[in-house]
Amino acid sequence: MSEYETVVLERDAGAALVTLNRPEAANTLSRQLMRDLVAVTDELRVDDDVRVVIVTGAGERHFCGGADLRDAGDAVRGGKMDMPPRMPIDELERLPQPVIAAINGAAMGGGCEIALACDFRLIADDAKIGLTEITFGALPGGGGTQRLPRLIGVAKAKEMIMLGGRLTAQEAHDIGLVNEVVPKAELMERARALAAELGELAPYAVRAAKRCINEGLSMTLEQGLRLEQHVIMTMGSPEERQEAIERAMAKSSTYSNIFSGKR
Repeated sequence: MSEYETVVLERDAGAALVTLNRPEAANTLSRQLMRDLVAVTDELRVDDDVRVVIVTGAGERHFCGGADLRDAGDAVRGGKMDMPPRMPIDELERLPQPVIAAINGAAMGGGCEIALACDFRLIADDAKIGLTEITFGALPGGGGTQRLPRLIGVAKAKEMIMLGGRLTAQEAHDIGLVNEVVPKAELMERARALAAELGELAPYAVRAAKRCINEGLSMTLEQGLRLEQHVIMTMGSPEERQEAIERAMAKSSTYSNIFSGKR
């Protein structure tokens, strides 16, 4: 287990669990936590044994309460903002592995933005989520104004960002902000089950699917289609592809008949 000051990184059965570990401060994004999170993504990016990443918060009450306003200095009042050279939320999104947000408690501001950068979002049934920065005269600074409308549409994104409201877990699910609402006591079990399901699939194909979708969002349809064909034609080695076919044949008689040439 790697050691970081404000993040706990654990690995088990092909999955990495990243825990934001500042429960005494609502797991808010201090400058140290942002540095630690970037370092964690650097470590995971090159670890081929990690097929899936889960992100959660320490404690029972908070996933992440957003930016640590006490650590932000004069930036909160309009002063110069000391931005890190690499934004941890962007680095999280750039991980080649699928990333699951296990939202165990309040996810406000930057906490919501962390969830937006993940590929799957599971939320505890008693948790709330929102982009609340406008209520103290600020705006989301970790990609919320860009990722949220791409996920839930412009109308609802404007409602969330420009009013600064907090959504219940069910409200977040109803607008497509999260994939599932899970009883709090079962959240991590469900996250691990989803990680195991993803881990059973060919990792080269899962990573390629993530790349096609994420990169295609900033392309024209024509460019995206070309990217899709390029990725499909170049993903995986012949050995990896054969292994994926053999696993499919072992699980399904239909695939077994197709790939063995039977009619």
